[in-house]
Amino acid sequence: MGGFFGVASKKNCTLELFYGVDYHSHLGTRRGGMAMYGKQGFQRAIHNIENSPFRTKFEKDAEELQGHLGIGCISDYEPQPLLIQSHLGSFAITTVGKINNTDELLKETYHDGRSHFQEMSGGQINATELIASLICKADTLVEGIRYVQSLVDGSMTILLMTEDGIYAARDKYGRTPVAVGKREDAYCVSFENFAYLNLGFTHYKELGPAEIVRITPEEVETVGAAQEEMKICSFLWVYYGYPTSSYEGINVEEMRYRCGGMLAKRDGDRVSPDIVAGVPDSGIAHAVGYANVSGIPYARPFIKYTPTWPRSFMPSNQSQRDLIARMKLIPVQALIENKKLLLIDDSIVRGTQLRETTEFLYRSGAKEVHVRPACPPIMYGCKYLNFSRSKSDRDLITRQMIEEREEKVTPEVLQEYADPGSERYEALIEGIRKRQNFTTLRYHRLDDLVESIGLPSCKMCTYCFDGKE
Repeated sequence: MGGFFGVASKKNCTLELFYGVDYHSHLGTRRGGMAMYGKQGFQRAIHNIENSPFRTKFEKDAEELQGHLGIGCISDYEPQPLLIQSHLGSFAITTVGKINNTDELLKETYHDGRSHFQEMSGGQINATELIASLICKADTLVEGIRYVQSLVDGSMTILLMTEDGIYAARDKYGRTPVAVGKREDAYCVSFENFAYLNLGFTHYKELGPAEIVRITPEEVETVGAAQEEMKICSFLWVYYGYPTSSYEGINVEEMRYRCGGMLAKRDGDRVSPDIVAGVPDSGIAHAVGYANVSGIPYARPFIKYTPTWPRSFMPSNQSQRDLIARMKLIPVQALIENKKLLLIDDSIVRGTQLRETTEFLYRSGAKEVHVRPACPPIMYGCKYLNFSRSKSDRDLITRQMIEEREEKVTPEVLQEYADPGSERYEALIEGIRKRQNFTTLRYHRLDDLVESIGLPSCKMCTYCFDGKE
């Protein structure tokens, strides 16, 4: 994923930028960066944040950078923001998204000239550099951004800072959010709309899909109109979003309460656990919602150890990620031994970490472990935001189970497995339950998830659950 923050102020805004970007640390793991413009021109700092939080790495930079304009990011992949010099002038740029047609776009940039790109590790091209190159093929920045929106297969949200202001452009289908905040002497732009509240800003507006605005210390001007069609990622509410954030006016924490409550209503009196628990952190609110509706006590039978592992995300190495997932959760023996537990996690992707959690609960004396994922079975790897980290659909536990059962996996077969009323769906859930050693397993239904969020289904992306683009 990734997150961003920008400020256009009448005075130096280094601290606002520093803390605003830091508030997005839950959205990425590999790189952080800040770029500013002021009396000294463009300045920039980029650091690796895989082993140390953003705030620690950038404290010294926050003392040295100066400017009244600034953009920054937390990035899962590319080093950014980048500083670009072009026929459109000098600018800094940062992006959030996923490009599926990189090869096609590279051919487009090579077509009219001898463009070249700095190669990152593994032979990859920096996606933000590619986007900057495409923007620079147009006659104006706004035309360039529109050109990018028309070409990218996937998603692409952009912050672009010139000497005069900041351009913010939401993805063509609004898969990721962009919020603008306001105070007397400044405007800011943010992925997470909670990130500016403690910095003295109030909510000003959310950008619509494909909308482009130009932000200065004095005003926010729409320079590219929004479109009607929207496909905002439903997983933002289930997992990625911070509890205090709202997207399209719908708060994350409140949605998770509704989600847990609907899981409880589906269960009825078919299970009788002693306590309801959520896998920290994103499963906790879902569990509270379940407990509120069911009347079954909420408790914390394990606690996440955060002093040395404070961040939500894990290292990119799978085995190290599994190890840290186990080490983070410390059992509370008194709340586990001889107890029947109902456990809510945000999702089951590969199943590795949740299986490890279940096993340590059994080793700690649990009698039963009932599992309720807060979303439907993930049937397809995300092609828009890459939230699942899966390099292949075959990494998904659902697809592994289906391939074991079917000689040929067709789109029609997958649709049947995604239908909660089908025999194939029931067989899939039972197969996962046995493999994971859960007492019972019941997923959140897609229709219930849509109702939990509260937006029309046509406004949300549910591709990972139903394969519909």
